[in-house]
Amino acid sequence: MEQRGQDSWRPQGKWFAFVLTLNLIFGKATGQIRFSISEEIEEGTAVGNIAKDLGIDPSILKARGFRIVSGSTEPLFQVNQDDGVLFVNRNIDREEICQRTSVCLINLKSVLENPLEIHYVAVEVLDVNDHSPSFPEKNKRLEISESTLPGTRFQLHAALDPDGGVNSVQQYKLSQNNIFRLEVKDRGKDGKVPVLQIQSPLDREVSSSHKLLLTALDGGKPPKSGTMEILVDVLDVNDNAPVFTKDVYSTEISENSPVGTIVIRVNATDLDEGLNGEVSYSFGNVNNKVRELFDVNPSTGEITVKGQLDYEVDDSYEIDIQASDSGAVPFRTEKSVTVNIMDVNDNAPVIDVTSLSNKISEDARPGTTVALLSITDLDSGVNGKVISFVKGDVPFTLTPSIQDNMFAVVTKTQLDRENKSMYDVTIIAKDAGELALTSEKTLRVVVSDINDNSPEFSKSRYNFHVTENNSPGLSLFSLIASDRDEGDNAVISYHILRDAAYENKVTSFLNINSENGDVLALKSFDFETLKTFQFQVVATDSGSPSLSSNVTVNVFILDQNDNAPVILYPVSSNGSAEGVEEIPRNVNAGHLVTKVRAYDADIGYNGWLLFSLQQVTDHSLFGLDRYTGQIRTLRSFTETDEAEHKLVILVKDNGNVSLSATATVIVKLVEPKEAFAASDVKSSAKVDEEDNVTFYLMITLGSVSVLFVISIIVLIAMQCSKSTDYTSKYLQETNYDGTLCHSIQYRSGDKRYMLVGPRMSIGSTIVPGSHANTLVLPDRRRASGEVRL
Repeated sequence: MEQRGQDSWRPQGKWFAFVLTLNLIFGKATGQIRFSISEEIEEGTAVGNIAKDLGIDPSILKARGFRIVSGSTEPLFQVNQDDGVLFVNRNIDREEICQRTSVCLINLKSVLENPLEIHYVAVEVLDVNDHSPSFPEKNKRLEISESTLPGTRFQLHAALDPDGGVNSVQQYKLSQNNIFRLEVKDRGKDGKVPVLQIQSPLDREVSSSHKLLLTALDGGKPPKSGTMEILVDVLDVNDNAPVFTKDVYSTEISENSPVGTIVIRVNATDLDEGLNGEVSYSFGNVNNKVRELFDVNPSTGEITVKGQLDYEVDDSYEIDIQASDSGAVPFRTEKSVTVNIMDVNDNAPVIDVTSLSNKISEDARPGTTVALLSITDLDSGVNGKVISFVKGDVPFTLTPSIQDNMFAVVTKTQLDRENKSMYDVTIIAKDAGELALTSEKTLRVVVSDINDNSPEFSKSRYNFHVTENNSPGLSLFSLIASDRDEGDNAVISYHILRDAAYENKVTSFLNINSENGDVLALKSFDFETLKTFQFQVVATDSGSPSLSSNVTVNVFILDQNDNAPVILYPVSSNGSAEGVEEIPRNVNAGHLVTKVRAYDADIGYNGWLLFSLQQVTDHSLFGLDRYTGQIRTLRSFTETDEAEHKLVILVKDNGNVSLSATATVIVKLVEPKEAFAASDVKSSAKVDEEDNVTFYLMITLGSVSVLFVISIIVLIAMQCSKSTDYTSKYLQETNYDGTLCHSIQYRSGDKRYMLVGPRMSIGSTIVPGSHANTLVLPDRRRASGEVRL
């Protein structure tokens, strides 16, 4: 608006300037009047009295048409026709009228008519400081590179002030700062021009912009001012390297951290801006191992886990991280990052056997070293503390060595190979971690043998039954001894203990295989001669020194049916089994004709004799008792019966393969008188015959009694020397009339045996598979409550 006002008054100003020039030329001649007023005075204010100054009578002014001649625009001044006073017609703005002239004169023409008179009036408009200086723009933005050198000048737009003279812009002031200073150039009619000069180096990183206030002051009193805000943007130059935010980067991470785990984040800043301040991260001078284990994010600076960390391989890493800006000529900064690997209990203890004795003698003293172990744990701290011990109840223990992590497996008690010959010794090592890890190592220890055990027979006493008539040189039975030792210490040899008292009688015809314990007889046994005997066998091992033990062997000879019955009566004078018996004809039925007597050297069933009629002339006359051998008449004789009868009696034993003998009895029937005479003769012969029988019986009974006494003595001695319930009794039972038989009882182990004759005891039973003449009797002692151990 002000500019447009100034422009609108320019033609009129030119006109006034022309009038003013005329007044200067012709003023004295015409008596030009000059007034001075201040601008901006109120309308109607009197400037001066023209009529008075011109000496014109005020009364004629109206009549002569006194007036002020002006242009087409509304006049600034008017004259009062009544008194000739010049007054302000409207607001006068000097800056609008005179613009930038130093003296503002408004030339007026006053006209009187009839006659025409023209008088010139000059009104000087004095300036009033009614305008403040103003800048063309309220805000000025400058972009200055931070590399601009001190002393560089930047011309600014001058402030404008419509006022003139001293009321125009007289000076500039710049707000207080350390970077810029203000210079003012005086360009004459163009006024004073401000110039901004750099007096100190710019640093965008210190201050990226500067806000200045430029003030223009006029010369008024008081002065008026106008301001312009200057915003200086400091343009960046890549003059700063990235700077890490921390002096030291250090962190810890567990060794079992998965891939992708963030280890640490580094941060670097660059005081520059734009690409010059855009920071990227990368590895500096690091080895390949670091590159395998770690990765760095170029944008965020995050270091992450890339591979498998292992505290036991390396417990820390120094990682050089490089921060680089993106300037045309980039700046780089390196920082070392310390990554400490924290141990995790991920390693079980390791048991290494440095020395091992696979065998240890069973007589080794307690404390003998079996093995040396190295027990280590690659973890650290409590995770690497190991507790070691021997598992289970074994005669071994673990003792620490003077050297760290070394242990010795030693015996803690006496070993016995016969009790246990091999041990699997398990060593357990357990660390002290929160989740403890355990390792095991099993050592096989073999206990070597020493000869500390004597051979042992399978029984404390052996009872063997040997059938008579055995083949010489063949094995009778075997004895087995064992030795708890091994190797040579367990190799057993056998021999018979040759007692001087029995050497020639019993043991002289026995032999034993020294390797397998088979007992051989060098001759056959005869039950009728020897029924039992005893000897001792010694078992000796091959250790050094050797150990031995002995056992008593009781041998019982079992009878075989090897003796045929012997006819004792009748016996003829020539030794044949034949006799003649004379009986009266008048005997009644049941009359004892005679009794056949027989003897069998065998015993039991083998000596049990049965009698039968093999041949008889008349079966209705005679009968034979099969057990007693008695021949009796079955009926009375008649006249028609023959006078002589022949009876052939078969005597047979009860062996499996029975043996027999026959006797012939001739029975003659005589008249009673003849019978008495014959009986006298016969009785005398019979006495002789019976004397012979008695003699044989005495010899037989004497032999049996002697054998019985010997057996009793031997069995009593055996019973006293051993705790085993063993008795052997031979008891002779009463023979039947007419036949000499045997019945011998004895005990062997838990069984009671009886070698029986023709008449068995009540309650006896035949043992299946026995030797035909041997019975097993119920044990009455057990039945009565006796218990044998």
